[in-house]
Amino acid sequence: MRRSLLALWANPVWLLWVPPAFWAGNLVLGRALGPVFPPVSLAVGRWVVALAALAPFVAMQAWRERALLARHWRLIAACGAFGIAGYNALGYLALQTVPATSVAFLNSTLPLMVPLAAVVLGVERITWKALAGIAISFVGVTWIVARGELASLVALRLGGGELLVLLAVANYAVYSVLLRRKPAAISPLVFLAATMAAGLVVLMPFWAFELVVRGARIPTDAASVGAVLYIGIFASLFAFILWGRCVATLGATVTGVSFHLVALFTALLAFVVLREPVKSFHIAGIALILLGFFVTTFRPARRPTTATATGPSAS
Repeated sequence: MRRSLLALWANPVWLLWVPPAFWAGNLVLGRALGPVFPPVSLAVGRWVVALAALAPFVAMQAWRERALLARHWRLIAACGAFGIAGYNALGYLALQTVPATSVAFLNSTLPLMVPLAAVVLGVERITWKALAGIAISFVGVTWIVARGELASLVALRLGGGELLVLLAVANYAVYSVLLRRKPAAISPLVFLAATMAAGLVVLMPFWAFELVVRGARIPTDAASVGAVLYIGIFASLFAFILWGRCVATLGATVTGVSFHLVALFTALLAFVVLREPVKSFHIAGIALILLGFFVTTFRPARRPTTATATGPSAS
């Protein structure tokens, strides 16, 4: 078991589905909590929970690496601002008003934004194979959103909430690309904890405005607390650890394509939890999403090289 887990960690292509599964749960809970839970407070709550769970395991290591953290504070601050603060607060704010179909469509622009951000920031180049996978998956998402009728896409309109979703996704695309610049000398978990702390610092003035100026109140019922705990542990801590590992080993573009799986898992959750029916356009769209995901991530096994009669080992 341990050997298998180490192999997955070394080449986590088979772990790409886990963060989207956790984020699908976050999307469902975010929609459910939208009417009662202030958006910035929800973002702060999830990261306080995640940082509190992670801190005991990285505190000593972070102290040993304090000089490295100080040297790379700009990168840490940028990752915290874009990936921790910007993406989550804007996403929860948008979930209060944006219809579910629009959210699914707009969130699925992440695999398109990641390679663009990677090219702009000069981190990596996009391949034709990745472009093909992105296009196929995006067609699948579009087909689900259109409910099998392309004419229905005309009804989708971009208002203020939809623009917030696009801005949130753009924030996470930049974060995914910036992760490639993480110095190897800094422990991944220490770096994650530092970005969480940086993101919370960025959120503080907006949180104060929400509570003091707007008079928002944080619900403390068992369902709300349980939802924040799930989002903080699974959709934040575990998902970000695995996402960061996938970006570091597989690249931002390949990892970004897996974000299409959020639409797949959201549909499955809606079927299981809300008893929404699965129709033919769901199946067709999901098949295209998985095909695009496979096209981008598939790596044929290398054939072992054998010595020939004229090779060095023939003697």
